[in-house]
Amino acid sequence: MRASLRISPFVLALLVVFGMGCLFSCGQKTENPGKGKLKVVTTLFPLFDFARNVGGDHAYVTLLVPPGVEPHSFEPKPGDIRQIDSADVFIYTGSNMEPWVENLLKATDNKGLVVVDASRGIKLLARVGPDEHGHDKGELDHHAGGKLDPHIWLDFERARKMVDNIRDGFVTKDPAQKEFYAKNAAGYDARLTDLDERFRRGLANCTHRLFVHGGHFAFNYMAKRYDLTYVSAYEGSPNAEPTPRKILELKKLVMDNHVKYIYYEELITPRVAEVVARETKTTLLPLHGAHNISKDDLEKGATFISLMETNLIMLQKGLECR
Repeated sequence: MRASLRISPFVLALLVVFGMGCLFSCGQKTENPGKGKLKVVTTLFPLFDFARNVGGDHAYVTLLVPPGVEPHSFEPKPGDIRQIDSADVFIYTGSNMEPWVENLLKATDNKGLVVVDASRGIKLLARVGPDEHGHDKGELDHHAGGKLDPHIWLDFERARKMVDNIRDGFVTKDPAQKEFYAKNAAGYDARLTDLDERFRRGLANCTHRLFVHGGHFAFNYMAKRYDLTYVSAYEGSPNAEPTPRKILELKKLVMDNHVKYIYYEELITPRVAEVVARETKTTLLPLHGAHNISKDDLEKGATFISLMETNLIMLQKGLECR
């Protein structure tokens, strides 16, 4: 014998009211957080952070490369084109960092899009390591041929120029807010200048000037600016795995120079750094290139400057600075 399900009139009335409320609210679109603001799409995390500091309340800034994705292996998808189709401003580092941008922009029909090459007017270093004396092999013009190092945000003077390029892009699209963007850019430039000075003071008196990195060749600019010698396992193409010979050379360099710490990078398994550290009995330390950050770090409010402040602490520890 089946038991009958009885619902009291009061409960039934509540269900009806709830259902009507759901039909009303669920049928409405959530408020667009970018409504009335410049819609800005950036490729890498430094650009994302620079742009949201310059744009302030007048810009809605998004990150094209999703948090947690290693940018060197990023491949655009159709949804990325749709983002750019609806954007006002698109910001990328330059053709040397994001070679896929050219095809991405060809695929968009957005005629009013302002495209900002943040490396415009910036001298690029060759993507090669130091010679046997620790000297870099010269600067190359932005449009010169050869393999250029695109990690310009890790020289804070160059980063200031990137911020100014972003400011100019915002002003081109939204000239009515020129003074607002100029003020924000100047304020952020001052913070980068202060960061630069803290690095200069903090790395002035160190026992060692050599730091060995088991990750991609990213810290050439930083090393040059603060008179450090930088060696990476991945010199040359960021996608080329280090050869056994290269790893042997790193191990010898570490032991010959009494290096105590090996640095590893964000977002990839530090396999090479672990091998070198294990076989030379050295300790691993993180060093953040800031190409991108994890979703967790983004939710916790990590910024470009906070990442660099942590880098300074790690460098001071590894180089035994006073």
